[in-house]
Formats: sequence, structure tokens, C-alpha cells
Amino acid sequence: MSISPSTKRLIFGIVGGFALLLLVAFAVFQWKRQQLLTYALGEVKAKVERKYPVILTLGPAEFAGFKTVEIAGMSLVPRDAPNDTLLTAKRLQASLSVRSLFAGRPVFSGLEILTARLTARKTPAGDNYGFLVKKDKTKTIPVDTTKGTNYGLLLNQVLEAGFDNVPGEAHFKDFYVSYLTPRHTAIMQLPELQIKDGDISGRLTANIDSVVNELGITGHIEPGDYALTARVFGRGGSIQLPYLPRRFGAMVSFDTVLVSLISKDFNKDETGGRLTVRGSVAARNFSLYHPKLAANEIEVKSGSMDFVATLGRGTASLEKGSQVTVNKLVMFPEISVRLKPSRAVSIKVTSAETEANDFFSSLPTGIFDEVRGVRGTGTLTYRMSGSLDMAQVDSLKFDSSLKGNNFKLTSFGEEDLNKLNTPFRHTVYNDKGDSVRTFVVGPPNPDFVSYNDVSPFLIHAITTAEDPRFFAHKGFMEKAFVKSAIQNIKERRFARGGSTLSMQLVKNVFLTRQKTVARKMEEALIVWLLENMKVASKQRMFEVYLNIIEWGPSQYRWPSGKRGVYGVKDAALFYYGKRPSELNLSESLYLASIIPKPKYARYSFDAYGDLRRSTRYFFRLIADIMATRGLITNNERDNMGYNLNLNGPARKYMSFAPRPDTTRITAQADSSQFEPLNLLDLLNTGADAGVNIGAPGVDAGRAPR
Repeated sequence: MSISPSTKRLIFGIVGGFALLLLVAFAVFQWKRQQLLTYALGEVKAKVERKYPVILTLGPAEFAGFKTVEIAGMSLVPRDAPNDTLLTAKRLQASLSVRSLFAGRPVFSGLEILTARLTARKTPAGDNYGFLVKKDKTKTIPVDTTKGTNYGLLLNQVLEAGFDNVPGEAHFKDFYVSYLTPRHTAIMQLPELQIKDGDISGRLTANIDSVVNELGITGHIEPGDYALTARVFGRGGSIQLPYLPRRFGAMVSFDTVLVSLISKDFNKDETGGRLTVRGSVAARNFSLYHPKLAANEIEVKSGSMDFVATLGRGTASLEKGSQVTVNKLVMFPEISVRLKPSRAVSIKVTSAETEANDFFSSLPTGIFDEVRGVRGTGTLTYRMSGSLDMAQVDSLKFDSSLKGNNFKLTSFGEEDLNKLNTPFRHTVYNDKGDSVRTFVVGPPNPDFVSYNDVSPFLIHAITTAEDPRFFAHKGFMEKAFVKSAIQNIKERRFARGGSTLSMQLVKNVFLTRQKTVARKMEEALIVWLLENMKVASKQRMFEVYLNIIEWGPSQYRWPSGKRGVYGVKDAALFYYGKRPSELNLSESLYLASIIPKPKYARYSFDAYGDLRRSTRYFFRLIADIMATRGLITNNERDNMGYNLNLNGPARKYMSFAPRPDTTRITAQADSSQFEPLNLLDLLNTGADAGVNIGAPGVDAGRAPR
């Protein structure tokens, strides 16, 4: 069937007309769409400028496709500082729902920002970004200065602001961020950062206070659930945390850290609210260095923490259900901190029952290096609890214990603890860390003195003053430690030590003189092993102690050429020209009194070589305790003299002045004006050497004679 020419013309006319109509409609659509886009961006500009004191400038905008919108540049400038631009971008691109545009509620997605610059500045006169973080005054809760800042409320506001402003999709290219203050400089360059369907990927270079890190970032975010998982790793090296070196003198680094925020719950109450967050953080090859913590870096190959943390007004706590894993060692911490009205902290840590070899192999390097390689059978469990309220320092409580279940040592580590039972070479050092002298501790050394060749007066004087229960305890005296800690906190210095003789022995034989947290921790573990595994007898431990401790000036040089006064034989000869077995009660008490600070032995005397009043009181106090415990007789105590005959090199070395011709009468000290513990602390001010005496009626454990 053929179509007539007239019919063809009609069909072509209809099709042409329809095409023309579509063309006109499309032109109208394009014009209207562009008009609506211009209007929508104008509304965005007006909304931003109503909410914040800024001037938002947007470049020409047009559709680069059916749904893709391009904006040729933008800037954000504080209204009060028109010459201080906060944010600029060369080009912005986003997808726009046409339906939403015509409905008057434009919805943008897939934001892409190219060549952006964010420059935040802070000066003594003000800043150019504060308006972004200022709180809504109508929602501000009155601050109760007696209870402190509500950290839960603050963190909740930060989390909500952060998650609520995360775009569903975004792509940043060549994003430069700088933060400049009189004290800090932070610069971040993001070549690329992308968020797509909640997945995060990107890389950046961060230069914060001259600490530069090359980072890679991957992760996933669910803004509606306040959930985040992010992996941050070093590109070409480890990551070093900024700010800490400058503020605290500490260095913290790691290869990779994985952070996960599972949920948050904010409950309002009369204090403003409490926030509970749940999540985890894990690090690989974690390293920490601070000279007060350890002499070397503290390193953990693999560590993680699952946390349940609660923050409120002036309070923060790590709740039950939290777990810390260090290599293969698992611990369950519960920590509570209060800042106001007075600072207070309580802590409880329990470890899981751990196979002995896993326990020792999991210990961080840099803290327990001397026991590295220790092997054993059975299991170990550690428990620690403590509490302190700075308003009531005397209420300090502390308890620490390491329990073994069928635990036995099968081999020692880097340091052979069994060397205490055999002759060994020992090197002593001065306060600068320089070696002073090396000698053998044992019978091959002619200066070595066996336990049975030491005056019982000296043995009992030392144990009474330094560690009255040495022959009975297992290395620790927690009551003495707590008393020492209370005094140190009150005086804000190391005014008194809490070390037992076992701890002093370990410090001298196996460890350095450095006063660090790590050394004290390793000291405690070695003492536990020595005492609980019965590596050496108490008598042998005390014998070694007597033969190695410093008892006088390290710079003194003997006629034989040896330097310093180390060991009981040197001490007896240096001060009295006697053998250790010949020391009487007064001579023994003096030697016991100077153990904590042997370099200051001269100050036990006045200018004429007479004992000072405080030293005489020490003699009477310790002698009374010794008599009460049956270590000396009442007659020996009553006939004790205060005039020491310094017949050894010490008298010339101390250079006492000639006695005046007038008769000097020395009054006996009135002990009633002194508290025994206070005077002992006066005489023993070393941070490591403690004078741990109890009341006279307390059983101290009598040393064998």
C-alpha cells in the first residue's frame, strides 16, 4: 500500500512540529533549570550568611551534564575580616537531583572539590574560624564551676557536628589545609580523599609543628549510626604523633593504627548529660619514649584496646567490659577519674590467666629487657588496684600482686638471676653513669666479707632502719610503699622511698641507677622472681647487699689505687679502721644511718666532728626498736655512746675543725618533739632507698645471728 504525497507531508509536518515542540520544551527546561539553579545557589548563600557572620561568594554555575553541576570557584570570608579569607576552591562539582530542583528543595550529592585552600589563623586579637564552632547560646547549659567541664557534652557535640556534616559522596583533590597560631603550625596536603557509599580512601601529608608524616587512610563511615572504622598507616615509614614532643617531651610512633567507633549514647541529666562511647583502637609496632618512663624506647609489636568509655561533668571512666591486649597478654582495666571538686582516681586491673612463656614474651621491650627470654611452666595472673583522692591524700590505697599457678622457672633470660649464688663481677657507677670500679663479689675477692663475719649489731641496725621484715617478707612491703607515696605526693617530690632491701639489691646488681618508671617495674618483677622462686636465700641476698652498696665518697682513692667506699669491709676501714666483725652498736647505727645518702655522710656531724642532734635521735630511735624486738639487750641500748672514734681515713677526708678550748656541753636530744617517721624521712631522702620501720610492737622478723 503506497502513501500519498499529501499524507507524507502531513506525517513529516507532525513529526517536525513535535520535534520543534520538544526543542522548545528542552530550551525552556534548560533555561528554567539554570534559573532554578541560580536561585537555589542564591538561597544557599543567603542561608549560610544568615547562620554565620561570613561572606560566601560563588562563581558562575552551570550544568555540565544532565545532572552534573559545576561551580567555577568559591570563597568564604569572615565578615569582620574581609582581608582574611578562610576557604577558597577553584572548582566545585556535584550531582543535582533535577526533580528536587523543580520541587524547590535542591539535593546535591557526589560533591567534588578541586584545588581548595583552607587557611585558619589565630592571633592574640582573635581568629578567622571561631564562628564555626561557637555554641548556640539558647542551648548552653549553665556551667557549674565546682564540678568542672562536661566532657561528655563537649565530645557529643563534636561527634554530632562531625558525623552530621559528612557527605554521602565526596571527592577532594589537591586540598590544602593550614592552621597557624603564635605557638603552633599545622599544614596538611591532601592530594586525594574520596568518600563513596560510606567507603573512605585517601592519602595526605601532615606537617604539624615540624613533625612530618606521610599517611594513607582507608575506612568506612555510617553517619546515621555514628559508626566509623578507619585505618591510618604510614607511607614509607612510621607515623609520629605531633604535639607530644613539644608539650611533654615524649615521642609516640606506630606503623598502623586501626580506630573503630561502634556507637555512642548520650543521656541527659541534671549535670548536662553523660556520654558513653564504645569502640576499639589497635596499633602495630607501637613505640613510646620519655626519659622519665624509660632509658630506651618502649615498644609493643601488637597492641589493642576495646573500650567502653563514659564522660560526664568533670569525670571520665573506662568501664567494665574494656580490654587491653599487649601481644598475647590480655588485661581488663577499670579506671575512673574525677577532676572536680578535687582530683581523684581509682583503678583496677586484672589480667587473664596467661601461660608463663606467653606472659614473658608479651612484655614490652624497653621495660623488661633484663628478664627477656625467661622461660617457665604453669600460668601467671596479675592484679592491681588503687585509689587516691587529692583532698584526702592519707586515704591512698594500693594493692598489687602477681600470682603463679604451678609456675616454675625453667631458664633465665638476658640476666642470669642465679649469679647471686656464685662469685660474679660487679661494676659500680657514679651519678653520671661512669664506671668507678669493678670487683668480684665472692670469696675470690680478699675484700669480700661473709655474712657470719659481720657484726650482728650492723645486721640488725640495717634491717631495723631499712627493712625490718626483710627475713620474713617476699620482697615487698606494700604498707611502707603506700606511706612513702603519701609523703611524696604531699611534698610533691621524692621525699621518701619505699624500697625493701630486696629491691635495693636488685637495683644495684641487675639494673641501672636511672630513676625511671620502667626501672621500678622491672625491679619489682625481678624481686618477685627472686623471692617467690627462692633463687637465693635471704642470708645470701643480704650478704651480697653488704658487699656491694656504696658507703662513702666515690672519689676517695685508697693507697692500693681502688676508688670509692663500696662494701662493708671498705666502710669499716674507711670510718673506723676496723674489721666488720668488730663494729660496736654506735658504729653500726651510724653506718646504717648513711646508707640512703652516703655522699652526705659528712653532714651527720657538726663542724667539730660531733654527731648532730638529728643523728643522735636516730641512734636512740633505732636502738629502742632493736631492744623492744630483742635484737639487743636493754643494757646495750642504755650504754650506747654518741661519740664516734673515726680512726680511719674518713676523719681526715671530712676535715673537721679543731675543737675550741672551752668546754662544750652537749645536751641530749629531746625525742618527744619528733615523730619517729618524720625524722627517719629527714635522714633518708633518696627516692630508691626507703626507711621502712613499723611501730615498736610490730613483729619485724628477726634476722639469724
